[in-house]
Amino acid sequence: MKVIICGAGQVGWQIARHLASEQNDVTVVDNNPELVRRATDTLDVQGIAGFASYPDVLDRAGARDADMVIAATHSDEVNMVTCQVAHSVFGVTRKVARLRAQSYLEAIYRDLYKRDHMPIDVVISPERAVAEAALQRIAAPSTFDTESFLDGKVQLLGIDLEEDCPVLNTPLRQLTDLFSTLRAVVIGIRREGRLFAPDPGDQLFAEDQVYIASYVGDVERTLDIFGKPGRKQERVVIIGAGNVGLSVAKALEKSQTRIRARVIERNRERAEKAADELERTIVLHGDGMDSDVLAEASIDRADAVICVTDDDKVNLLAAVRAKSAGCKMTIALINDPTMATLMGPLNIDAYINPRATTVSSILRHIRHGRVRGVYSIGDAEAEIIEAQVLSTSPISGKEIREIDFPEGALLGAILRSGEVIKPVGTTRVLEGDIVMIFAMADDVHEVERLLQVSIDFF
Repeated sequence: MKVIICGAGQVGWQIARHLASEQNDVTVVDNNPELVRRATDTLDVQGIAGFASYPDVLDRAGARDADMVIAATHSDEVNMVTCQVAHSVFGVTRKVARLRAQSYLEAIYRDLYKRDHMPIDVVISPERAVAEAALQRIAAPSTFDTESFLDGKVQLLGIDLEEDCPVLNTPLRQLTDLFSTLRAVVIGIRREGRLFAPDPGDQLFAEDQVYIASYVGDVERTLDIFGKPGRKQERVVIIGAGNVGLSVAKALEKSQTRIRARVIERNRERAEKAADELERTIVLHGDGMDSDVLAEASIDRADAVICVTDDDKVNLLAAVRAKSAGCKMTIALINDPTMATLMGPLNIDAYINPRATTVSSILRHIRHGRVRGVYSIGDAEAEIIEAQVLSTSPISGKEIREIDFPEGALLGAILRSGEVIKPVGTTRVLEGDIVMIFAMADDVHEVERLLQVSIDFF
């Protein structure tokens, strides 16, 4: 597949990295020659320095025979014009644009992106993706990572194992015997910084980070088994009233579960805007790192604090101060993935990486075949792929033990006729099944081959 990626920043570079590793023909375009050079020096991609919205630049990038254009520059307007030029001048069939301004995302303006207006096939909103990730963290407070799959019937749970975990030193195959009715599978383990797909004989140890695919009805039981009893979130403090913080606050107001939220915003104009748009949420104007402001927000009685300002350091320090003041759970927005190593030493419970959530959103619309969802694990170390099994797939009709999965891939769950099936060796995969597969980055291409990925199914 021939893909043009416009924008060589963090998101564009990461998408290029994914696609280039899967033998796609990738060209990166950016008006910053240094970013283009970084991409071409570190990845197997071509690079063009110039403004992506200029027709001659897209022409030099190979737009005349490109299968897809991904517009992920820092400018919404450049991204929109790039898609328009790609469609009108070069007839590119698939166009993805990253848009940040909330005005462009209002439902009443949805017709703007139809083919006879602004022909964008997929609109990605980083802020909304991050807000959704924050809400999922709140819903599963005992986890450091969580995401929904298989029509919301399976939950990915990232759990830190501690010394009091009841199932330490137990082989995974024995867990299956001990909890035969539990629809949950350990699909990934990070041990001493290394992530891998476990074998049935592998044991779990204290300080492991495990990724579990659990049927939603078994989430509470799963958390109990792994030493993480669930707890309700009734009081939440949000630090930062930008697009992300405001989206989270609005979603909490609409939540069926009664959650009382308070928002702290340093910028007066932004705080007043949030106060006007929110109905039941108290908005405080002040610094989220100020002890007096945190006390006014009753941080000592809060079940969770979500730090989502546009400054990583502020988010980290605000989370630390909230935790020291008595807040039970802290979540920090971290743009720089290298800072994730500070979570443990700083006693921060969970973090959200906007780059990872945006990359996951874009990959969801790039994959060929009947791929319905993609979620990036860690710093693009692995992916969770949700896909429908085609009749031509090599895995269709076979028992799982007969399928030649790569070493770094593991089948976590199957959805068949609306029912979740826990996969075991004798489970037969059928045409039409929707599967959830954990795959290390180097094995994604092989997994897609097993799913019979083809441009025919775009």
